[in-house]
Amino acid sequence: MSALSPSTERLPNTRPQPVPTFWWLGNASYFAFMLRELSCVFVAWFVVYLLILVSAVSEGEAAYQAFVGWSGGLGILALNFVSLLFVVYHAVTFFSAAPQAIVVRIGGSRVPGSAIAASHYAGWVVVSAVVLWILVGV
Repeated sequence: MSALSPSTERLPNTRPQPVPTFWWLGNASYFAFMLRELSCVFVAWFVVYLLILVSAVSEGEAAYQAFVGWSGGLGILALNFVSLLFVVYHAVTFFSAAPQAIVVRIGGSRVPGSAIAASHYAGWVVVSAVVLWILVGV
């Protein structure tokens, strides 16, 4: 056979097979992963919400009162509540993954993953308590 003649051999099927849109619903760990990915949208919403708040405060009392009125609407309250749930889920999954990402050695031995995760949760509790103390003044 000449090098210039077309080959009669069949090439393997290299076309990717279609994947169903909701493939991730069939497995709990895939579903949890997709929820974590979705939670990033709600984290971004909280950042935007905070920036709107800072802008309103910097523009004066009238802008701040307008922001408070807008924030008190049922839609924004519902969005913020759902966002809070997703942000807590995002934080929990982040702290659960920390022991795999962080290797701490003390005296030549590796610190157990449970201690790393526990230190993250303890830090979260301390920071939350400080924020609560500042807000409530207890």
